Amino acid sequence: MKRVTGLGGLFFKAKDPKAMYDWYGKHLGIEGEPDQGAMFHWRDAANPEKTGMTVWSIFPDTTKYFDPSPAPFMMNFRVENLTELLKLLREEGVAIDPKVEEHEYGKFAWITDPEGNRIELWEPPPEK
Repeated sequence: MKRVTGLGGLFFKAKDPKAMYDWYGKHLGIEGEPDQGAMFHWRDAANPEKTGMTVWSIFPDTTKYFDPSPAPFMMNFRVENLTELLKLLREEGVAIDPKVEEHEYGKFAWITDPEGNRIELWEPPPEK
């Protein structure tokens, strides 16, 4: 089983997310909106019929979503099988948030690296 299959997203904090979205749009052409972020769509190199996306999102600096990490960013990694990966990580002694969420857009869990950075793991829903 592959563990991480790619970067699902990158999230960071800003004092004024709207102004930051405006700046990134104007200067880098990244079109995003608060509460939505920006979506970078792509195709799988091994199977071009398979598509995916990487999310780039700015959060207010007051967000608790990255807690307990003190970092102003959080990475989101795409995974193949969240349940099995969490089992392996637990056996390896990785710090795992007990919360797991399931939504129409996938399953999510959170782990913490040795320096306290929160990492979001995302298993996208099966392709239809």
